[in-house]
Amino acid sequence: MTRYFFRSLAVLMLSLNMVWAQIPSPKQHFGFAIGDDYQLATYTQTEAYFRKLASASDRVKLVDIGATEEGRRQLMLIVSSPANLKKLSRYKEISQKLARAEGLNDEQARAMALEGKAVVWIDGGLHATETVGTHQLIETAYQLISRKDPETLRILDDVVILLTHANPDGQEIVTNWYMREAKPEKRSLDNVPRLYQKYVGHDNNRDFFIMNMKETQNIGRQLFVEWIPQIMYNHHQSGPAGSILAGPPYRDPFNYVFDPLMVTGIDALGAAMINRMNVENKPGFTRLSGSVFSTWYNGGLRTTTHFHNMIGLLTEIIGGPTPEDVPLVPKRLIPNGATPFPVTPQKWHFKQSIDYSVSLNYAVLNYAARYRDEVLFNIYRMGKNSIERGSKDTWALSPKRIDAITQAYDSDPKKVVTPTNAALAQYGYIPKGGGMPLKYYDTIMKAPALRDPRGFIIPANQADFATAVKFVNALIKTGIQVQQATGDFTVAGKKYPAGSYVVKSDQAFRPHLLDMFEPQDHPNDFQYPGGPPVRPYDAAGWTLAYLMNVQFDRILDAFDGPFKKLPYGELQSPEGHLAGTAGEGYLLSARANNSFIAVNDLLASGVEVFRLPNGTGLQPSGESGAFYVPASAKAKSLLDKSVKDLGIDVVGLAKRPTTTMTKMTPMRIALWDTYGGSMPSGWVRWLMEQYHFPMKVIYAQDIDAGELRKKYDVIVFVTRAIPSTNTKEVDLYSLFGSEPKTETTPAEYRPWLGKITADKSVPQLKTFLENGGTVVTIGSSTNLAYHLKLPVKSALTEMTNTGVEKPLPGEKYYIPGSVLQMNVDSTQQATWGLPTLTDVYFDASPVFKVAPEAIASGKVKPLAWFSTNKPLRSGWAWGQSYLQDGIAAFVAPIGSGKLYAFGPEITFRAQSHGTFKLLFNQLYVTGPASVAATSGN
Repeated sequence: MTRYFFRSLAVLMLSLNMVWAQIPSPKQHFGFAIGDDYQLATYTQTEAYFRKLASASDRVKLVDIGATEEGRRQLMLIVSSPANLKKLSRYKEISQKLARAEGLNDEQARAMALEGKAVVWIDGGLHATETVGTHQLIETAYQLISRKDPETLRILDDVVILLTHANPDGQEIVTNWYMREAKPEKRSLDNVPRLYQKYVGHDNNRDFFIMNMKETQNIGRQLFVEWIPQIMYNHHQSGPAGSILAGPPYRDPFNYVFDPLMVTGIDALGAAMINRMNVENKPGFTRLSGSVFSTWYNGGLRTTTHFHNMIGLLTEIIGGPTPEDVPLVPKRLIPNGATPFPVTPQKWHFKQSIDYSVSLNYAVLNYAARYRDEVLFNIYRMGKNSIERGSKDTWALSPKRIDAITQAYDSDPKKVVTPTNAALAQYGYIPKGGGMPLKYYDTIMKAPALRDPRGFIIPANQADFATAVKFVNALIKTGIQVQQATGDFTVAGKKYPAGSYVVKSDQAFRPHLLDMFEPQDHPNDFQYPGGPPVRPYDAAGWTLAYLMNVQFDRILDAFDGPFKKLPYGELQSPEGHLAGTAGEGYLLSARANNSFIAVNDLLASGVEVFRLPNGTGLQPSGESGAFYVPASAKAKSLLDKSVKDLGIDVVGLAKRPTTTMTKMTPMRIALWDTYGGSMPSGWVRWLMEQYHFPMKVIYAQDIDAGELRKKYDVIVFVTRAIPSTNTKEVDLYSLFGSEPKTETTPAEYRPWLGKITADKSVPQLKTFLENGGTVVTIGSSTNLAYHLKLPVKSALTEMTNTGVEKPLPGEKYYIPGSVLQMNVDSTQQATWGLPTLTDVYFDASPVFKVAPEAIASGKVKPLAWFSTNKPLRSGWAWGQSYLQDGIAAFVAPIGSGKLYAFGPEITFRAQSHGTFKLLFNQLYVTGPASVAATSGN
């Protein structure tokens, strides 16, 4: 019997060794080892390798999660033990149920946590020039699949690992660029000619709460609908100078909607990661105040998971295929809490970064294996906490409310403050028995009107319901439970129609839900009292419902109605309507963004379309700027399709309107871009494609060549296209790299070189305008107004004691990316379809001051402005009172043409649907006004 056992065991081990022997190493496949200097793999090679691994190993399941923007297949490798792979559907079900926490109690959750396997997501390559990310993914896959050591086997037994390629297109672009040089030492990642994601480049990591891009949608479905991992690890570069990598935990502030278990979960994983680095004698890990990374922002691949109770991890590591130096940064050399084990200056090689990354992955996976049931139970507990908070009266803490408590106390003439307590309080110390009476807390923090909402209702009868449905779909893509009314209903005395959407807050991903509807309240964060502000890692405020101009009601008490729960992940389509009899024509609302798609399709098919400057008085579609389409068979066919596909409402008119109308003609649209690619331009290009605006991308050389009016009717300049008139002003974006040389740039990319200049480009733009052209400028490109010497100046300056006018310092005025509210003159053609109060994305944006005589003479016509000293809606606005009476947007006639200047980011990351019309309205030629002779409706 013993002899038979050992013979069988020998046969089994021989079989296993044969299987393992068949697994190709990276060097066998690529021709080099991962981490070899001067060597990068293309995505084509990587995809082939992943498919080989899946064919050769029973530890792998290959999943195609969707197509990229350029049509490549985006792959995810699911790695686990062969036994686990046979039960993947069950482990996915457990992961989903625990994350959503619906209908479970603690006992049931603990039982499922014991049965389940920890699910860990590891990605790479999102930012394609950060080449460590992609290549550590290849090496990690190989090691997990080929290694036989006890740690790896334990990980495979207790963890389901989702190894996901985040940007296939980018890897192909960047690797081909780097490897084009035959001589290795000449290879460089500098000056890649185009964005490494077709439209948005680096901003592919700013898309995860709206999911416009295909890659984001593919990833988001796996993270928030399909697998909902308990831990996700997002690899990036580069580490802070003088260190090797930055990792968890991160600096404050963290967002106030988080469950504390998520925050302390990051602490625990961060400890496991840095401990492993120290054990393996790998110095240079910095954290907390040692880097700039925080957990405040939503919208990134890592950060959006925080709002879904996942332990989202980010590391930023140095390294690349070309060896580099770890620089000498003296303040980094002394050990402290942020950097316990500093690294010394030295030459650094790609292989070292790969080894660090694999070790970090193993640290995360080892933690997940050892605490498998705990990480599974904890995501349930966080979800359950959210459900419980959303089911009762709660009050959110925020800096504004804390300040309100302090102000109430300070302004109370009856408060009692002993001299001793007052003296100690200034140092933040409250002695025993000290502190404020609870009445101040109860008054502010338990005011009935300040309760957190029990849910939100999005009425189906709002003016732009199709855009509201896009917002609903953004929620659905991120795993939010949405309900829809099957009949009319009443809540809090207000009636709502069938088809309205309902989003209740008693659900597991309540932090994300609140973040999309409620304003962010970023703290006033300064380096020291009275000192300069600490820049947020990204935006400070982004409330998506505001940016998309979605009309919703915030419901404070429990409510119910004829609601059906929509299946998780099931996207919605708005239902359009064609009302009335179209004897003479059709009316489309200017308030609906999708109307522009329908109009562009009509114009492209040769159908006449008119705009009604004064409207018709017919509701709901007869406002100023409404579109009128004369009746014809072709018009009806196209509009029937638009009603069905776009969800727009079209009104049939029995009689032709008698009000003034102007005929529309498609413009010849040019959109500025630059060598290397502009992300704001890429977003606008994508946006124009979605809304069916034909356009051509042009570059500085095209502008400098002149004769622009012969080729274009309108030129659009996004932010950072037009330079400042102040030659001493630092161009922050020039710090990221020098202009490539013509002689070293491949011929096919040379027409993209160059920048807009005051001496060559501006005179050509001036001539274009004088000859009847239209120029639209956004953000800092409104600098063109100063180049053209228009009678406008910055509203954000102050006069110094020496009589010199200078920009306001950060200690007095600072508004990073936030949502503000501006007044709009909605009677102007440029602003048709907008409400008179409009939320807008503002990111240190220009604000103007215009002399009254310039307005009176018609030299400048304000389109939008800030009428209050508190326009902040969401985010952080220090010194916002300086904005009062400042002009946010204007139009100025120049010769026969017009210059439009929009200071705020009206197309920001294709998220600000509420202000898209400020661009769209300028993209048509309108003929002279005419009035129909027939009687009107």
